[in-house]
Amino acid sequence: MSNFIYSAMSGKNDPMFGKFEHPIKALIENESNICEKQKSILDFLFNVEKSSRYAETIMGESDFDTFQSKQEGQGAENDSVEPTFKKTIEHIEFAKEFTITRKMADDAKFGMGADMKNKPKKFVRAYYKTRIKIAAQALINGTAKEMTFNKAKVDLTCADELALFHKAHPYSTDKMKGKTQSNYYYGELTGSASTLEDALGVLSNKVRNFKDENGDVMEYVADTLIIPCNRPKLETLVKKVVGSERTVGSANNDINTQYGNWNIVVLNGWEADDDRFMVMSGDANKNLLGNMFYNRVPLDITSDIDKHTRNYFWNGYCRFGVGFNTWKHILLAVNSKDAISAATSL
Repeated sequence: MSNFIYSAMSGKNDPMFGKFEHPIKALIENESNICEKQKSILDFLFNVEKSSRYAETIMGESDFDTFQSKQEGQGAENDSVEPTFKKTIEHIEFAKEFTITRKMADDAKFGMGADMKNKPKKFVRAYYKTRIKIAAQALINGTAKEMTFNKAKVDLTCADELALFHKAHPYSTDKMKGKTQSNYYYGELTGSASTLEDALGVLSNKVRNFKDENGDVMEYVADTLIIPCNRPKLETLVKKVVGSERTVGSANNDINTQYGNWNIVVLNGWEADDDRFMVMSGDANKNLLGNMFYNRVPLDITSDIDKHTRNYFWNGYCRFGVGFNTWKHILLAVNSKDAISAATSL
């Protein structure tokens, strides 16, 4: 089912444009169906949920501690959980129009011209591109607390009110008060294939040893590598390392400890000045509600005639929200000394 809502023209249809309304609607529906079937980085890197409110608030709480032993005939010790940080993600309004001029319609006496067919298709693709692009930009700007996207201010903080990638994320429970964790690192990452293999091992260990609010290791397995789109040498090196059964460049026939462990995502729009990448656990992202995208209002389309120009216009409206609940599913590693003050050394 297409992810859009359509409202017909109000009042009486102009006979010139009336014959185009249903064909254009059919083109929009078909293009929407095609886009819905094509999985994107939004589906792969974010939890996509529906929303029926002005914003969504994710409430956090600590886990139960381990079961306690008991004497025969005695009752169980009552346990409780502490509330932790909460995160509110507000939805943003987006809109766009396209126009079919009266002259264009006049000249299309024997069916819809190519331009009339392309406009509604491009219109739908622009909607899906907006969703993908805002999600990608949220990750790309993950070292900041806020970004501007198409004139809208987007909150990029996690529930602890710090940027997604930070060297000192605090705990919220009394038990762990004053302690912090880092998910932003710098170090030697890509000097050689063996260097990258070692770095991936260290970073995977970092993800596995992220601790919950009780201070217990969560043991999530890192399985996703997100790399910039403008670093072809990095992309080649990463693909060699994760795709080779044996250690790349070694004459000793050593086992490659990273072979088959990773899904690689080249993130369009991420243009970095140095070698860097994100390491993420898909299971942690899902279970901890890490990267969040909320559909509040799907693409809502209406059409009408501008009485002043006699042109036929289509208007699209939508609302959605993007943000981060937690950081414990992902980290950023930078191959640059410029990040020393902001990041933690490997």
